[in-house]
Amino acid sequence: MRTTHVGSLPRPEALTRLMYQHQEGAGDAAELEAAVTEAVHDVVAMQHGAGIDVVSDGEMGKPGFVNYVRERLTGFSGQAPGWSIDDLEAAPELAIAQYGGEAGAHIMPANCEGPVSYVGAEAVARDIATLRLALEKTGHTADGDAFVPAASPGCIATGSPNLHYPDYDSYLDALADAMREEYRAIVDAGLVLQLDCPDIPMAGHTEFWCRDEVRRRGLVGFAERHMAAIDRALEGIDPSRVRLHLCWGNYEGPHHLDAPLAELLPPVLAGAPTTISFEAANPRHEHEWEDVAELPIPEDKVLLPGVVDTLNNIVEHPRLIAQRLGRFTRVVGTDRVMAGTDCGFGTFVGFGRVGPRVAEMKLRAIAEGAALVRS
Repeated sequence: MRTTHVGSLPRPEALTRLMYQHQEGAGDAAELEAAVTEAVHDVVAMQHGAGIDVVSDGEMGKPGFVNYVRERLTGFSGQAPGWSIDDLEAAPELAIAQYGGEAGAHIMPANCEGPVSYVGAEAVARDIATLRLALEKTGHTADGDAFVPAASPGCIATGSPNLHYPDYDSYLDALADAMREEYRAIVDAGLVLQLDCPDIPMAGHTEFWCRDEVRRRGLVGFAERHMAAIDRALEGIDPSRVRLHLCWGNYEGPHHLDAPLAELLPPVLAGAPTTISFEAANPRHEHEWEDVAELPIPEDKVLLPGVVDTLNNIVEHPRLIAQRLGRFTRVVGTDRVMAGTDCGFGTFVGFGRVGPRVAEMKLRAIAEGAALVRS
């Protein structure tokens, strides 16, 4: 059993300020790049020190897990309206606390206002080179020991309204064709590709611009269409080098309207990616291991359950982590389970309730819990 996490990690405060300036069209590009390089080296060393097997760059060079594509795709401009989340209507003070400040103002989603094509080759190459250098400094290689998250076609589509293509399907396929270049660059570099797919679980409780598409297709049909776009983008890419992350939104809220995992997992398992990451530690979704145990899991799939919650500062006991992992190893065996986190610790710049010290402690607990299972 190997250990990993979902991708983003807490950013240094100085880097956060520089990234804000960059998003505002100000600041010094060389200073930002130097700060990103230093932060990646530090965060890779931290992960290895904590006992994590498959590490990431912490997304230090990105303003967020999806809004970074604004600089890597043509056709995106303007300021799109933000999406709203149904369950937070019952607790508006939580929405204001999390999205109403400086960090929320810098999510900055764009509209699709023209033809989409990929122009991020230099940027993704820089991400890869920075990560590989950090790995070399810690005595590790890229091959299978590190991953790079990337936004899925559906994740981009739901966050950025289509003002150009004749219909949703055309828009989604254009995104798949464009992002294929980034996906292939990551895998060709010997790294594992992680596709971030909060669009699939969040479709049922989020007021995206395309909510009518969700209602028309139904949750399962919407998930199937988004998985078809992923499979289109992954043509020619080894699926064993790809993992997919499902998330109901890494925010503090009631989550009482979240769609059940049992409804969404079958269409996801039918897609190409080999490894499937999903929330399994937080109070709203921990019980769903029982549902997973009842589902037919294809023999070529690997389960990557979250075994620590990324929205609180309580460090889970390694024995609890071992118990959580055991629920899944009894279903598919130890070799087909990886230990991870529910989501990232810093999905957007400036977001995250868990600081660097506690995040490191949680990662260390994952490693210790997995060791208990292996023994």
